[in-house]
Formats: sequence, C-alpha cells, structure tokens
Amino acid sequence: MTDPDLEAALDQVVEAARAHLAAVRAAGGRSDDEAVWRSYVALNNASFGYDELLLDTFGEVTPWDLEPIDPTEADRQWAPAPDAETDQQVTISVRQRRDFTVPSVAALLRAAETIRRAAPHAESTAEPIDTVGAAVAELMQSGDGALGSLDVPELEPLRGVVTVSQLPPGAAESDDEDEDDPFVADAAELPLFRFDEYVEESPEPR
Repeated sequence: MTDPDLEAALDQVVEAARAHLAAVRAAGGRSDDEAVWRSYVALNNASFGYDELLLDTFGEVTPWDLEPIDPTEADRQWAPAPDAETDQQVTISVRQRRDFTVPSVAALLRAAETIRRAAPHAESTAEPIDTVGAAVAELMQSGDGALGSLDVPELEPLRGVVTVSQLPPGAAESDDEDEDDPFVADAAELPLFRFDEYVEESPEPR
C-alpha cells in the first residue's frame, strides 16, 4: 500500500464524518433516524478501513477500537426499530418534473383531438383543444393523471427530476390557496431523495 492509498482512506473518513454530522443535525435529536444510523455505519467502516490500512503500511494504529459492521446485518440486528411510543407519523412531498420539446404544435393538437374522440364518454360540448396546455391536459386526463400518458410521439422527452422531502409538522394541513409555488421546496423541508432522469441520445447513423 502507498501513501496515496492512505490519503484516500483518510479522505473517506473525513467525508463520512461530515455526512454523519449533517445527518445528526438534520435529525434534530431523533434517536430512531435512519439517515443517522446509516451514516454511523459508513463512518464506522471508513474508520476501520483507515486503521487497518495504517497498520498494514506502517505498523501504526489509531485510537479507534472498531469492528466492521455489515450494513445488511446491521439493519436487521442493530438499527433502531420503531415501536408504539417512538414511531411517528411523517408527511412527505414527492415532486416530479419532466421537460418536453413539442416539434409540431399542430400535430400535438391533432393527437389530443384523436384521443378525445376515442374516449368512451367524449362530450361534444367540451372546450376545443386549441393550445398546447389544453392538449397536454387532454392527454393527462386520458391517462387518469399519470405522466406516462405523455409518452406520445408528438412530445419529445428531455430531462426530468423526482425529489422527495419530509415536510415539517403541520405543513400539509394548510389550505391556503395563495401559498407559494408548490413545486418550490420550503426551507424547513428535509430532503430525502432525488432522482435525475436523462434521455439517452440515439447513435448517429453511419
């Protein structure tokens, strides 16, 4: 092993320690927070790895008396388990955004009209489909609001993103219609997960 290996292992310890501190701060004292537990396991294993590498390289040790923790076994054996007194109800917000290019507005309007006419209970008195917004609304209604209903040739997908955050207590009980943009996360929300979608480019024809 070389010094660069040790430097990399030490960097992992520092990064894991910072992640653990961030999780502890975000948990606000909750003893059963999963993010705190997982970051603890990562910090333990990074520290153990550095200690072992230091011993193998220079015959030196750290003050840490650690054993590696298998994350899978840890989840089953040592992770805090919720019970009737500590388990708490939480509210999460899932936000999804998908961007599209409309190559031809006229083609999109025709596609939406076709879908409307094919609907079992199409109303002849329905508002005309004469805007991109009306066309997209028709597509969404045909699919019961699912974003998959927008997978049509008339819409070319670009990138998208899905975010999940935990709302502060009482946030979901607000019925204020004049609240800020619902797609903008509040500063008090706790980010839990983010998934970015990318469209693979088709290979250039030879």
